[in-house]
Amino acid sequence: MEIILRLLAFILNAFGVLVNKILDLVLTRQKPKFSGIRNPLLKKSVVELVTQLRRGEITSVELVTAYIARVQEVNPSLNAVVEDRFEAALQDARLADQLIAKASSEFDRVALYTKYPILGVPFTVKESCGLKGLSFAVGSLARRNMKAPQDGDVVELVRAAGGIPLLVSANPEFCMSFETSNNIQGRCLNPYDLQRTSAGSSGGEATLNGCGATTFGVGSDISGSIRLPALFCGVFGHKPTGGLTSVKGHFPYSLTDKKFPQMLQIGPITRFARDLPLLLEIMAGDNKHKLKMSEPIALKDMKVYYAFGYSGFNCLTHPVVDFDIKLAITKAVTCLERGGVQAKKLDLKFLSNSLEIALVSLVDLKGLPSIVTQRADRDPSMRLLMVELFNSIIGHSIFTKEAMVLEVMKRFNGLMASGNMEEYRLEAEKIKSHLNQLLGTQGVLILPTFHTSALCFHTSLLNVTGIDNLLLFNVLGLPATHVPMGMNQRGMPIGLQVVAAQYQDKLCLKVAAELEAVFHGWVPPVPHDT
Repeated sequence: MEIILRLLAFILNAFGVLVNKILDLVLTRQKPKFSGIRNPLLKKSVVELVTQLRRGEITSVELVTAYIARVQEVNPSLNAVVEDRFEAALQDARLADQLIAKASSEFDRVALYTKYPILGVPFTVKESCGLKGLSFAVGSLARRNMKAPQDGDVVELVRAAGGIPLLVSANPEFCMSFETSNNIQGRCLNPYDLQRTSAGSSGGEATLNGCGATTFGVGSDISGSIRLPALFCGVFGHKPTGGLTSVKGHFPYSLTDKKFPQMLQIGPITRFARDLPLLLEIMAGDNKHKLKMSEPIALKDMKVYYAFGYSGFNCLTHPVVDFDIKLAITKAVTCLERGGVQAKKLDLKFLSNSLEIALVSLVDLKGLPSIVTQRADRDPSMRLLMVELFNSIIGHSIFTKEAMVLEVMKRFNGLMASGNMEEYRLEAEKIKSHLNQLLGTQGVLILPTFHTSALCFHTSLLNVTGIDNLLLFNVLGLPATHVPMGMNQRGMPIGLQVVAAQYQDKLCLKVAAELEAVFHGWVPPVPHDT
């Protein structure tokens, strides 16, 4: 355990709790001005839409048109869209309808949708994941006019399955923040409260999903960047097992670090848990056989471990988890127990060095470009780094302060002694082995995704020690799903995180679907306009 690091964490926690409480009292919830969903097509899951498309009950053009209209309705309030391809998407939809029309018999249409499982379904893409011909600036002024030269691998797989991309959505600079705000686009707002952040770095995708402006989104997660926005915006988000999905075509990307494709994963964000298995299989590509989705899972045969937070000294240097989130975990566990699941509370004392393990993993990443030099092979001088950090804090830099703080922290080894870092690396391997053995092929771990609901802007650095609860499972390579569990007293989404052993993603998705059936999952920010 690093004393200086933990002392700083304690001070940040104390100050962060005070600031959060004051802002919660002072700032009233600012509801969005857009209307609720009127078009019934926008209320349906991908699975339902595929069935209707296959049967000829709706057309892809109708569906794409409906989602374009919804994006145009909500985006002026939320600022989630970086660049769209609406005209090209409508052309893709016409081609999809022609393919469906040519399949005259039910047998032909089943065969068509076996080959193209989401033919005619529109979706959206996080800018950093790469959509050919559209913006690839990833929130950096230095890359402002850059376009993606080709689709990222996962985006290519989703398009090959018949999906129709509508747009690329907002992310912070170089994805280095859990507030989606940058110096090109400005702030991406939370659809439940316009004074709060949608989180990051997949904030644009979570925002669009949260207000029903997309069927699903392609996001990326290296330290909770799918799960945290999913929490803040009230939707489902899955971080796959490390190495399951390809991260080629993503920016930032490392060509030299073998651990990078294990830590960074690309996965789905969606309003409906029942869509996750289909979407994950598509995104997994050639690795989908590792998921064994076709093998049935009986709920009564599963085991559930749960925790409300860290124990011992570790809990003193981490934020206190909101009562509403603890209550949601209790409700979820009780519900699963009634379904025949064995549940046991787990003491997380084996994670006593969670903060150090999480930070070492980030410090160790090699081959990533500096936001200052824009190159992986040339770090900025310490003087330049500190000058840009100061300028970013006072708003006189082309770089965002959150990204600069992370780059400086990495340069200073996360305030850890170099001689202790190998110890934390070895400890991470032991924890990974322990959890894989504990959870096995039938167990899941339920715990908070984050300690609180959506934060106000400019408070992420004060709450940064809550991130290791997310980042830890990127380090360990374990699959994790955020599950929405209703609203807190302030009217903001809350939820929990479900973790399983390597390649047991389907267990996370099974629990998500069971909880959705009972607690109804996504709650729209504005009631449907019927």
